Amino acid sequence: MDIKTIKYILWFEEISKKDIAIVGGKNASLGEMYSSLREKGVNVPNGFALTAQSFWYFLKANNIDQAIKDLFAQLNPNDIESIRETGKKVRGLVSRASFPDDLEQEILDAYHKLSAFYAQKYADVAIRSSATAEDLKGASFAGAMETYLNIKGDKNVLEAIQKCITSLYTDRAIAYREAKGFDHTKIALSAGIIKMVRSDLASSGIMFTLDTETGFPNIVLINSIYGIGELIVKGRITPDEFFVFKPTLQEGFEPIIVKNLGRKNYKYVYSERGGIKNAVVPRKKQLEFSLTESEILKLAKWAMTIEEHYGEPQDIEWAKDGKTGELFIVQSRPETVQSMREKVVFEEYQLQTDKKPVIKGIAVGSKIGVGKAKIIQNINKIATFTKGDILVTKMTDPDWVPIMRLASAIVTDEGGRVCHAAIVSRELGIPCIVGTKNGSKVLKTGQMITADCSSGFEGRVYLGELKYEKKEYDLKQSPVLPVYPVKSAEGGAEQFNRVKIMVNIGSPDMAFKACSLPQEGAGLAREEFIIAEKIKVHPMALHYFDNLKSPGLAKAILAKYNKEIPFLEIKKIVNKIEQITVEHKDKKEYFVKELAEGIGQIACAFFPKPVIVRFSDFKTNEYAQLIGGAIFEPKEENPMMGFRGASRYYDEKFKPAFLMECSAIKRARNVFGLKNIKLMIPFCRTVEEGKKVLEIMEMAGLKRGEDGLEVYVMCEIPSNIILAEQFLEIFDGMSIGSNDLTQLTLGLDRDNGTLAHIGNEQNEAVKDLLRKIIKICREKNKYCGICGQAPSDFPEFAEFLMQEGIESISLNPDTVIKTILQLSKIN
Repeated sequence: MDIKTIKYILWFEEISKKDIAIVGGKNASLGEMYSSLREKGVNVPNGFALTAQSFWYFLKANNIDQAIKDLFAQLNPNDIESIRETGKKVRGLVSRASFPDDLEQEILDAYHKLSAFYAQKYADVAIRSSATAEDLKGASFAGAMETYLNIKGDKNVLEAIQKCITSLYTDRAIAYREAKGFDHTKIALSAGIIKMVRSDLASSGIMFTLDTETGFPNIVLINSIYGIGELIVKGRITPDEFFVFKPTLQEGFEPIIVKNLGRKNYKYVYSERGGIKNAVVPRKKQLEFSLTESEILKLAKWAMTIEEHYGEPQDIEWAKDGKTGELFIVQSRPETVQSMREKVVFEEYQLQTDKKPVIKGIAVGSKIGVGKAKIIQNINKIATFTKGDILVTKMTDPDWVPIMRLASAIVTDEGGRVCHAAIVSRELGIPCIVGTKNGSKVLKTGQMITADCSSGFEGRVYLGELKYEKKEYDLKQSPVLPVYPVKSAEGGAEQFNRVKIMVNIGSPDMAFKACSLPQEGAGLAREEFIIAEKIKVHPMALHYFDNLKSPGLAKAILAKYNKEIPFLEIKKIVNKIEQITVEHKDKKEYFVKELAEGIGQIACAFFPKPVIVRFSDFKTNEYAQLIGGAIFEPKEENPMMGFRGASRYYDEKFKPAFLMECSAIKRARNVFGLKNIKLMIPFCRTVEEGKKVLEIMEMAGLKRGEDGLEVYVMCEIPSNIILAEQFLEIFDGMSIGSNDLTQLTLGLDRDNGTLAHIGNEQNEAVKDLLRKIIKICREKNKYCGICGQAPSDFPEFAEFLMQEGIESISLNPDTVIKTILQLSKIN
């Protein structure tokens, strides 16, 4: 075939996903979306692609194809210097070559046609690299080749295309292909020429159609920054982060279950001379989200449309045009990590230490890495890196790939969960902690450190080589629990019961992982962790925030709570609150938002299975530890048996805080659409208390029985069992708190170490009470479960509960498999 008869250029409307071998993965996907998804409302900018044939023609016309093969034949892939030397020589050959006349003319004709399409003399375009082995399901090649932005004019377009071709042979691209087993001489580079979206005047980012850390499939994860999106991939900025829950989004709800404000202090904008440049984001804009809620939801819907079209999880780039206000999709590729894993093994890492971490950041993965810290701030110093070291740097970009694959862990000052360091670390299975702010300054080269990503969203770095335990559970053949015969309430024929295993969850960050366990929902979702770790401020301090800023009004509040605190101390508290809640003018909204999102994460993880959310159950001494807590909390001799649970909710001094909790629950159910949330009242001493709390909840829009809302009461006080029938008249069931029930039955304080040997849940007095409450609930056809610690600690206690006919046993995540295996062996 005459080389001139081969088509060198294809327009996006001519390209489909089947054309990866012709135009590479990136351009094939753009063509597929442009030709197939615009009719479904997904905006994609127009453009064209140089074909693989044009690449081979370019090499052959310049007589460098064989020379490149010879250079790669001499490559030692395990030697960084060899990679560097080979890359340098090949790039030299390509950069000195020139386009054949007929190919050059075809490129310019297409560029002029694209410019006319957008009514411009010279359209501003992006020149993007698309290799024929790129954006495949098993390899993302994230940032391995170059992209050139804001390119205008014939000469600049041709130069940028040649630079794209040259970037096929960067050191990082060579190292990545070696890691993935690709032949360097059989991969072609297709340059895509795409109309620029003016995101430099607005925002841009990346989104995934699953959770990148756990593989949880029911969310869209969106990252967003101001300006052009290259800063996200390069890890030079911490983006805004949003989670949208797919199932209820489809039902018409607005389930933005997470909105985390990033550190968007810089952005990329157009340079007057072409290309892009760095610009400072004004302080006020840094404290605002870079997308509106309607834009977040629109992007999430598009992401679902794209995922449905391709039939697999996607990694998607998007951009907002600041001139028109329109959103665009500028890339979609298969997600390359979680979608490749077989979900049959549940891995669990547990760090064994009481030490405090020296730095914290965003965890990538769930593993733990140990090694010597190697601080490298300049790419020119990577040759000093040794296999097994922990790479510590301000940021990584694709040039760091040759040493990233040698690291036992990676720690960066900047970056978010979809920056280059995070993406590549996931693919390589390396624990990574990004966005530490000052990791490269705090840590020193040569220090033995432990990088811990096992605790959910937060990554932690400790000094020293710390011990940890790794457990693996095979979930392929989950054992079936036995059916137990239980005598009927009337003493007649036996009924049969198979106990449900549920999970206790405190940290929302652990929910997406825990839901992969064999379980029937969350038997206890605690609010305490969300309030203490995410909100950090006493709810009444947020309620009275404006008053606390005034000496006179603050004095009146102190008098109401019988406190004497110098106003200077109050000012310090106000300043701390201002720092934490800086993006919120309404401080009460901060509490409602954070609590609703934390509860929402847990509820969507187990959706549509039930999630029983317990209202806050801090004791006074625990509430006092929150910022501003000392103003509002009394000092009690025995907080364990003091002002806690239901008694707080209707007390005028705490009622506004309880109403904020109700608002958060209402948002999670009504705005997020998480109707699987059930509610639970802790430490309810009397039936009258229960009635008062239910009345307040109803006033707040949480009416028991309305819209499927069920409300349970904790069974943790002997009075709950003695008056069980009366309690069950106003509640939908009971969940046993074995810790409190044991201490109150045996007359001891479970915080008293001297008496710890007496506080045994398997005491016959406690077991007798449990038999009674399980029986009464069965008689009344009301829910009865247990969420206390005992079944997690004592498998024989779980067996006892199962034999008595309890409906559900809720366990700590790390004991679920162990307990199921134990119970399944019982005949």
